[in-house]
Amino acid sequence: MTALNRKLFRDLLHMKGQAVAISLVIASGVAVFVMAVSTLQFLKATQSTYNERARFAHVFANCTRAPGTLLERLREVPGISSVETRISKDVTLDVEDLDEPAIGRLISVPDRGPQLLNLLYLRSGRMAQAGKGDEAVVSEAFCDSNKLEVGDTVTAVLNGTQEHIRIVGIGLSPEYIFGMRPGAIVPDDRRFGVFWMSESALAAAFDLEGAFNSVTATLLHGGSEAIVIEQIDHLLKPYGGVGAYGRADQTSYRFLSDEIKQLRAMALVAPSIFLSVAAFLLHVVLSRQISLQREQIAALKAFGYNKWEVGFHYLKLAILVSSIGCLIGTGLGTWLATGMSTIYAQFYRFPTFHYSFDWEVALWGCGVTMLAVVLGTLQSVHKAVTLPPAEAMRPEPPPVFRRTILERLGVDRFFPQSARMIFRELERKPIKSLLSSLGIACSVSVMILGNFGVDAISYLIEFQFFIAQRHDVNVIFIEATNTSVEFDLAHLPGVMNVESYRGVPVKLRSGHLVRRTSIMGLGPQRDLYRLLDASETPARVPPDGLILSDMLGRVLQVEPGDYLTVEVLDGERGVYEVPVTGLVKEFAGTNAYMDKMALHRLLEEPVVSNGAFLMVDPAREQALYDTLKETPRVAGVSVRSAAVEGFQKTIAENQLKMQSFNIIFACVIAFGMVYNTARISLAERSRELATLRVIGFTRGEVSMILLGELALLAVIAIPMGYAIGYTFCMLMVMGFNSEMYRIPLIISPANMAFAAMITLIASLISGLVVRRKIDELDLVGVLKARD
Repeated sequence: MTALNRKLFRDLLHMKGQAVAISLVIASGVAVFVMAVSTLQFLKATQSTYNERARFAHVFANCTRAPGTLLERLREVPGISSVETRISKDVTLDVEDLDEPAIGRLISVPDRGPQLLNLLYLRSGRMAQAGKGDEAVVSEAFCDSNKLEVGDTVTAVLNGTQEHIRIVGIGLSPEYIFGMRPGAIVPDDRRFGVFWMSESALAAAFDLEGAFNSVTATLLHGGSEAIVIEQIDHLLKPYGGVGAYGRADQTSYRFLSDEIKQLRAMALVAPSIFLSVAAFLLHVVLSRQISLQREQIAALKAFGYNKWEVGFHYLKLAILVSSIGCLIGTGLGTWLATGMSTIYAQFYRFPTFHYSFDWEVALWGCGVTMLAVVLGTLQSVHKAVTLPPAEAMRPEPPPVFRRTILERLGVDRFFPQSARMIFRELERKPIKSLLSSLGIACSVSVMILGNFGVDAISYLIEFQFFIAQRHDVNVIFIEATNTSVEFDLAHLPGVMNVESYRGVPVKLRSGHLVRRTSIMGLGPQRDLYRLLDASETPARVPPDGLILSDMLGRVLQVEPGDYLTVEVLDGERGVYEVPVTGLVKEFAGTNAYMDKMALHRLLEEPVVSNGAFLMVDPAREQALYDTLKETPRVAGVSVRSAAVEGFQKTIAENQLKMQSFNIIFACVIAFGMVYNTARISLAERSRELATLRVIGFTRGEVSMILLGELALLAVIAIPMGYAIGYTFCMLMVMGFNSEMYRIPLIISPANMAFAAMITLIASLISGLVVRRKIDELDLVGVLKARD
């Protein structure tokens, strides 16, 4: 082993505490990178493989009733590879041990010949037999959530008649990897299930013999999705078509795509933050290490080592510390990715879902880390390379004496000697003080980021389900119904208030920008479903014009006063020019709203409703649910408490588990930054502190000088950390936001207090460690002259 390498390991051993702290910070960044990127690639590969094997459709369309003979014309549409027609209906379900009604989506499976698209994967049991109206293959997520097995039965209301459906198989479909009930913003496997039944049985139950109401199609390689959608819309328009849409707008696929987008943001933003902090920390440590080893650098050059060898020696120190962090981070990231795959397996239903380690991801993570570390330490290494030997042999010149601010203000006499020494040190070395405080501020900011998800999710739930949407139950009708439905609902058990609405599927166009959504017509009373502005104040709904969610406004690049082209996808399918009159704050979906009477006038239709919001007496909820289960006109029931539960079990639980990792990493960084700051300060000022001990200062007084400086730096760093943390959270929000969900930029006082508390605790522990080192100072050795 060469002399420089022996020195390298001696230096590493001497700064072992700092090296461990820096390695753990780097390990945090690498772990998050490996976890996010490997999970991202794993999800994308699993999704792509399953979609290909199961022949997942590219285009979907629904209509009221189309004749079976239309299938031949659909096959002739240019760009279509395969097309399949089917029957699809939503019904109300009565599930044992479930108080409220559930929703079942019945989908037909061909009686003769194989299924062409969206192939079913049988997890257990068998397919439903042709003509058997009481048999069904049921989605695995629904069965697992309700503890249903092959042989169990579920009661459903089919076309106004209660029927018992027997589960003969449990299956999966690429169309329902993530099951979303109609009108929901989060998946609810307990209250939404998919039932694949015999085509002839469903046709007989819903009077659709020789007809269909749903179309799926795949495209030829190079086929134009837009042209195919346009042609399918043209063919289905006379039969009540409600607008074809591509795979990107299919609910399950879109939800998973948004999850992949968020993982991509996590793989970019979080590791960048961690690695930036690590690179900064290494820069501070190395620059001060070089300052402390000026004589050693001079001696090395005097003995014949050239500047490149000396520079590479210090660069190797940074690389060695980083390599340890990379190894720890790769192992930890792989373990976290395995855990994440287990979490995702509970939410996304694939036939196979097994994570395997990807060396390429680990190599990329380590490579990016090494690059960040090298770039972060180049300036310090350059300082060692360019330091002339003659200058290095002399100790650094003492700072120029000048009176401090306290002395100039004449208030220094009110402070003890130790406090005056602390202020003098900070003021005379402002750059060093700023870098030390900035390093601690980075730890505060990462703590803010680590707890940010808890604040955001809590506020999102409060805003979405309690401030804006204050109804207990949302009832969806099979078809638009006249105003008497409000009277009928008001007399159901436990109903205290009713607000009906009219929903219409539409395409909104602004120039070349198009979005498929729905317009919800709201009545004059809006206490149960409120539209709120950014300050949470109820927004006024004008008698004419559209109100858009803020996200939809950004997507279509419109503001109040602009006009949108509204293409209605139901009924007469008219096209209208409608002004945008306002934007409202929402964190889920891209929704549009109008005054209910204005929507009726626009569509030239009578006053009708296809849904209603209910406020319910909690003591009579069960009686209401029992009644709704037997009501033929009801297509579905959404319960707010169930939506909150579903949100917490999916979005919130997933996000909060990820945030728990960030909090752990943030605590590591906090202790690492503060400990390094304390140890470096001790190394730089050991001669000064020993001198004070020799001239009569007690151990407590000497410790107070160093620890008081550390405490003051920590106090200064906390507000700086809040500002940096807010910036980090803003970057995270920008990376995670999607059209389906947005994360509010909310940082609670509790989060700020927690970050400050952890930083102060880290300062206290670091101070205790450093205090012991001060007590162990070798006064004779430290006082030896260096010149």
